[in-house]
Formats: sequence, C-alpha cells, structure tokens
Amino acid sequence: MAELPAALQKTPRLSRWIEFGVDDTVVVRTGKVEIGQGILTALAQVVADELDVAVQRVRVPAATTTSSPDEGYTAGSMSVEQTATALRAACAEIRAVFAESAAVLLAVDARDIEIDDGTFTSLRASSAAAATHTTYWQLRHRVDLDRDASGTVRAKRPRQWRIIGTSTPRLDVPAKIAGAASFVHDLMFDSMLNGRVVRSHSPGARLVTCDERVASRLSGVEAVVRDGGHLVVLAAREEIAVRAAECLRDTCTWTPAAPLPDTRRLVEWLQHGDTATRVIDEQGTRPTGDPRTEVRRTYTRPFLAHAALMPSCAIARWHRDGVEVWTHSQGIFALRDVIAELCRIDPAKVIVHHGEGAGCYGHNGADDVAVDAVLLARAAPDRHVRVQWSRGDELACAPFGPAMAVEIAAQVAPDGGITWWQSDTWSNAHVTRPGYAGVAGLLAAREIRPDLAPVDADDRGGIIRNAIPLYDFAAKVVRTHTKLDMPVRTSSLRSLGAFANVFAIESFIDELAAATGDEPLAMRLRHLKDERARAVLHAAVEASRWGQPCADAIGRGLAVARYKNVGGWCAVVAEVEAHHEVAVCELTVAVDVGLVINPDGLLNQIEGGAIQATSWTLFEEVGFAGGEVSTTTWDTYPVLRFEDAPLVNVVIVSRPDEAPLGAGEIAHGPVAAAIANAVFAATGLRARSLPLTPDRLTDLAAGNDDLSPPEGTSTR
Repeated sequence: MAELPAALQKTPRLSRWIEFGVDDTVVVRTGKVEIGQGILTALAQVVADELDVAVQRVRVPAATTTSSPDEGYTAGSMSVEQTATALRAACAEIRAVFAESAAVLLAVDARDIEIDDGTFTSLRASSAAAATHTTYWQLRHRVDLDRDASGTVRAKRPRQWRIIGTSTPRLDVPAKIAGAASFVHDLMFDSMLNGRVVRSHSPGARLVTCDERVASRLSGVEAVVRDGGHLVVLAAREEIAVRAAECLRDTCTWTPAAPLPDTRRLVEWLQHGDTATRVIDEQGTRPTGDPRTEVRRTYTRPFLAHAALMPSCAIARWHRDGVEVWTHSQGIFALRDVIAELCRIDPAKVIVHHGEGAGCYGHNGADDVAVDAVLLARAAPDRHVRVQWSRGDELACAPFGPAMAVEIAAQVAPDGGITWWQSDTWSNAHVTRPGYAGVAGLLAAREIRPDLAPVDADDRGGIIRNAIPLYDFAAKVVRTHTKLDMPVRTSSLRSLGAFANVFAIESFIDELAAATGDEPLAMRLRHLKDERARAVLHAAVEASRWGQPCADAIGRGLAVARYKNVGGWCAVVAEVEAHHEVAVCELTVAVDVGLVINPDGLLNQIEGGAIQATSWTLFEEVGFAGGEVSTTTWDTYPVLRFEDAPLVNVVIVSRPDEAPLGAGEIAHGPVAAAIANAVFAATGLRARSLPLTPDRLTDLAAGNDDLSPPEGTSTR
C-alpha cells in the first residue's frame, strides 16, 4: 500500500474532499484558499482528470471552517505539492470505488467499463436487456464515501491525462472581468454597519486617552467602542465611520513607542541586541592559505510592506453566543482558534469563511481586520459589521517583511575554485502568524489582552530559507542570527528569507567571478552539480541575449536558485539600462517545477513574481521618522508602475514525470540578484543594498554605500 500524501493522512475521510452534487456537478472541498495564484483552477483540473469528468462540472467553493479540511496556511508555495497530490490520490480511489459499483449494477467486470464525463459505459453488456451505462450522480446513493482513503489505488500516469497540463481558463476570472462581487470588500448584507479602527502609526504605542464624545456627536455614528487600547467606531455608512475615526484620532494620546530602526544603519541595528544564533549547515575544514585570498561582502534589504492593492477588509456577525466571519485570511482555521481564545468562547462557535482579497503576499492585515470586525460586531449583535482599513493603516500597521543583512566570506584557490564558504544572515522573525508558536500574533490581541501579545520569536522557518547555497563547496559554515528584540512587527512576506539570501549569494558569486576573471555562467556551472539547476541556467541563457555585446549603459546579469532548496528551480537573465536610475528592460526566466498542471497559471505566477521582485529591487522600502512609520501613502512608498514594468519571457522546463512543485515564490531572489548583477555589468557599480534607487546609485558612484561595510572587511 502506498503512503498517503500528508494532507490526506491528516484528513483521510474521502467525503471531506469530494461530493457529487444533485445538479451533476462535482464539489471539491479544500482548506487552501485563492489569493490570486489560480490554485482552485489547478485543483479542479486534477479532480476532473482523475474522475474523468469535464472540468466545467467541477465546483471549488471557497474554504470554510464548517466543511473544508483543515490544511493549515496557504503559504510557502505548497498548495500544489500538498493539495493537488492529496486530491489525485483521493479521486483515484473514488473513481475506483464508483467503477466497482457501476460494474455490479451493469453486471460486468470493472475492467470492461470506460468513463467519459462522469458516465460509466459497459463495453460488454451481459445481455441485450442489461443496462449499458450509469453515472456518478446516479450511483451517489449506492456508494458510501464516508470512508478513509486506503492508498491502494494508483493515480493516473501522465500519458492518461487529458486536462492536467493544459491551460484551462481560470475559474475566478470571469466574475472579475464582469465586475461581479468577487472580493470580501464587495460583500453586502442587509442593515450592514461599517466600522473603522483608530490606531497610532507608531509601532508599539498604546492608547492612553481619547475624547469619545467627539465622534459620538456625529450624525450616523452608532457607537464608539473602546476595550483597553482597542478603539473603534461604528456607523451606518462607511464615510461617516471614516470621518468619525479621523476626528477621534485627533483627540488621542499614546504612550511613547520603542525607538525605531535607523534605516541608514540596518546592519548595525540588526546585529545589536539579543539574538538567537544557529549553525544550520557545516561541513569540511577551512583550508589554510594566504588570507589575502579571502573575499568578504555584506548585502542588505530593508523592511518591506505588503502594499496590497486594496486595504484589508472583513465582515463579522455575532448571533446568540457565536460569531461568523468573512475574511481573506490565508489561515482560516488558525484564525478561528485565535478568535475563540481572544473572545473566550468555544472554537466550534466561531465560523470563518474565506473570501478573496485583492493582493495578498503573506501575513498582511487580513487577520487583524477580521478580529477588528469580530470585536465591533460583538457590540451590535445580529448585525453584519464591515471593517476596512485605511491605506495609511495598511502600510503602517500590517506586519512588515523583515529587514535582513547577509555577510558572506569565501576563499578562492589560484585556479578560481571556491574552497571555503561562510555566511551569516541577520534578520527579524519571519513567521508570527496567528496561532504560530502558541501566540495570537494580532494587533487587537495586544491592545486588549496583553497575555496574548506577540512575543520575541526565535524564528527558524523564515530566516533559513535559501541561506544554504545550492552550490557544492568542500568546506562551508552557514549561520543565522534572529534578532529577538523587535520594535516593529514583522512576519511572513512572499518568499520570506529566500529573497535576501538568494540576492546575497548570487551577487557574491558574481563578485567572485569578477575577482578571478571568470565568466559568471562558467563560475556557477563549475560549482553546481544539481542537474536541474544547470538545466534552467542553460535554458535562461539560450532564450536570452546572454553573451552578446551590449550598448553603453546596458548590462545583463544572471542568477539561479532552487526555492527553499527543495522546491522549484528558477534561473533569470536580466537586461537593464542604468544611467542616473535603473530601468529593467527584460527578464528571461527559466523555471522547473516538475509536473505543470496549468501552463498559463504557471506563467501568471512567474510573471507576477518577477514584476513584484523588480518593484522590491528598485523602489520599495519602509521608512521611519519622528517615531512613526513615515511611508503611509503611494507617494512615500512607491511601487513599480506600468511604465516601469519589464518584458518578462518565461521558459518552462517541463518534467511531467516529476512531482509538482509550487511556483509562486521561486522567482523573487533570482530576479533581484540578476538585476543587481546587470547593473554592475552596465556601470561597474556593485549594489549590495536594496532598493536600487537613484540616490543609492549616486552614492555608489561617489564611492559611498552607508548600508554596506568597506570591501574586504568584516561587519563583526
């Protein structure tokens, strides 16, 4: 018997995954949620192929805690790996069970039945009068799916697929194109109230006083609710709630917050204070030799905001002694449990429904605003209460992607071979999601119940991503240093630590190539045994203009990585034009994610990731001033605009016989490094600190880069 996929082991009951509807449809239950990555379409394709039904019959409703299997968070580019694999196994067994039932009904051997669009047809009727066909839906009352998966039925092989591997149109796009209510923000309920939260933009500040009467006097205000440091206003209309919240904010006083980081001295700030240090990889012994052969560099990335296109939003309704929530959280079951603990009620009395939000790249404000809505709804029983954050709150109060500093040292032999490698990565915690490590991880929890407030997190899951180089070195040591004292709230942002770690490693490999006179591609290939990594490198180079002469101020850069060293492979060739600012002209991205369920969906993921990584690399940086977050508008926190977007060419290295791997986060690190390497090729300036703004280029040209130490020196 084959071992069941992990998700199916956790929820083995087949009826929890698949239901045959009375309208000749197949209903798929999944705990994974749609956040723009097209996962529900990919899962529908898997189910359709394994059950032999048309994909148009497959329905994949949004996840809900009442009926969906608990699959944890939709994160880490794991949905295809986890859920698609589980559904393939479950549906293979369901198909076999129904085929046996159809064989009994049709009085033939199960091997003499073919299935087409859900219809079982007998190839050898036992008599002229015998029935010759039946369907899943006619058999649904004869087959009991209230059984556990056994793992005894083999899923289809690639040559049997009809739908997997095709660019099936996205299930969620038609409604969006038609302007239908597609997002949580669009939901409307009768007699719905609107709420706004009043918070300081100074991280960690706590509300001391406010004059609630200022808002209460406004026409249309239903209530002003304060619980400890949690202050919210409830109104009949959203614009009234917004005005009341602004009036309230003007009357508030807050405790002073902890000193915020000096963004000009991130390395020093990250290395100062209490840290948890770990050696995550060590092998071989550092060779003796001339210390002058050692090269040492430091690379940094700033704090990053999620910068979702629409601010976080949620709706809640208290009824009797329970609450129902509509949210774009990535972890509805964990959120359910935290709400229950915060409100001191049974988790069974908390129902959480997922709805899409426009822009979600990790732990943003979705969970926070859901709890805001719950607490406001408790003040207005049996009424739906909608809470939406402001743009300023979204950019200032949602968790940030942590700042990072990566110091790498290496020793190079006379023949150019790397004989020793050492890296140290400093960062904040990357995972403080609700419920993680037993901590609520929510703003409202900190404001109302300090016992549920976030604590210093010794986070292993984020900082280590791609800290270990993909290359083969005889001797190496890799260490991580998690900063435990954090005046700002940090958590998961797309690719977590992989973005900065890959940026640093691939920039450093280029620096070593330049120092030894080696060609960047050749330097990588001589230290890289991973054949699939080598294949995507060759694919990216062959599909681009790598090696061809460039005009003045034009340069090309190269980078490669395997996400988390266990996920998909990605190689990037970037072409840039750099004068007083950097323009990314073209990105050629080659990827290997094993089995590709939906090629167009894969292209969407890679293109979107490449565009976002370009934005992070060129523009994005959280700023602090006067004890507050200062980047609270699109003017102060700029993102890539349409006119700045590069051409993205994607090359898919197809491997249908290999396990499927996620694609949503594999491009970010390689894109950043390839751009920085291209800037060096174009200008001779080595950018080690992101973002690559015009001011930073000017500093580099003047020989200044105050975020990185002088070349060849240690930061310790």
